[in-house]
Amino acid sequence: MESTGKATNIAYVIGDRSTSDVVVRLRTQDGRDDWLYCHSEVLTEKCKYFAQRLSENWPTCQILDSRNCIDVYCQESDFDYHVNVIRLLYVVIDGSVDDLWHGVRNAIGILQVAVELGCSQIVTACVNYLEAAPWEEAEEEDILKIVPRMGIQAEPILARLQPVNPSALTSVFLSAMCFATSSPPPPLNDLKSSAQEQLEYMLTEDDDDAPLLTANDNIKFEVQECVKRLFSRFNNLLIASIRDSTESLTEGGSLQLLLSYLADMSWVCQILCKLEIMREFVENWFDASENIVKVLERDSSRVEIIEIKLRAIEVTSKVLEAIGYGTVILPTAKRLQVVKLWLPFVRVAKPLIDSLMNSDNNLVLKMDGELWQSLESSFVSIILALPSGDQTEVLTEWLANQYIRYPDLTEAFEVWSYRCCKKMTINSRE
Repeated sequence: MESTGKATNIAYVIGDRSTSDVVVRLRTQDGRDDWLYCHSEVLTEKCKYFAQRLSENWPTCQILDSRNCIDVYCQESDFDYHVNVIRLLYVVIDGSVDDLWHGVRNAIGILQVAVELGCSQIVTACVNYLEAAPWEEAEEEDILKIVPRMGIQAEPILARLQPVNPSALTSVFLSAMCFATSSPPPPLNDLKSSAQEQLEYMLTEDDDDAPLLTANDNIKFEVQECVKRLFSRFNNLLIASIRDSTESLTEGGSLQLLLSYLADMSWVCQILCKLEIMREFVENWFDASENIVKVLERDSSRVEIIEIKLRAIEVTSKVLEAIGYGTVILPTAKRLQVVKLWLPFVRVAKPLIDSLMNSDNNLVLKMDGELWQSLESSFVSIILALPSGDQTEVLTEWLANQYIRYPDLTEAFEVWSYRCCKKMTINSRE
């Protein structure tokens, strides 16, 4: 390594004792003591700290040998970075060489020392490198801990980590939402899953941080529009399948398309719950329920159809939960119709799904282990909120049905019995 001084055309080389006029003595608390033979012309030109130490104004400049030997104290962990910084003072750094830093972590250490010693040229070059280089996760964490303390000169490094303005964040969210609900072709499924995952993350609040995005009326409206378009495609497929009753769902690609729609709807429910706008989805699902059941009752024993039934039940579970626990309020007639339509469907579908899950079939069904329990609880809640006459009708049918084991409406039956007894007691007293 060599550097040419301003005043002369001499090419200085670090460690050349024959031309060195100053020794930089690096010392640590652990007793490490290394001497670097340097040149005052190079040090004062490129480093503010050494320029001060070698200045006539330095308090100890008149002491014997104080200008010929400069002690620099550092931590053992920073020792190599100090050596690298002093060596870099002898390098012409003009942006034409990019491999001076030997990686991000090493550059961070060099930057810290360069800032401390006031080596502006090295600082600038190091900042330019770190701003452009890719970071690993651990390196990014180090940058977040260290760089903010360095002031304005290091701010460009943090540019990629700066928060975007709310309008830009909203724009990205809505674009991702449109894509995630657009039912893209299968080759884009991984990209769609990634978009859905990030959308959930943007709306998730944890113990330490608020959600990245705070939804306003405009965001909610646009999300509902995306869901409307998804439901429109879904309903068109159902109507087409019903109209052409001779064609199986497994023909013409309808099965995969229907499966995709249902998977997207199941995911959409999570977003709508976070935004507290489930009502329209529930009403749309209610309107489509009769056609859904009608289509899925065809080819009911086929493995592929059973998988679609499971996906439909997953969506239904989220809809029933919203109704059963009062998140969405529906009139009595609609709540009764939901029970009469989906209760028979679920009780017949469960044994088929269970048998497939327990078989050696190549098709692997993925399902939430709490799905059946959640469904059962929702049915019980909805039934108990019906007028007593409707409760009686539902429970009578349940007690006479061969699928009495699921859903188990024992809790609803017990509450119904208790209410009847209580009412009779009140009437007898009157």
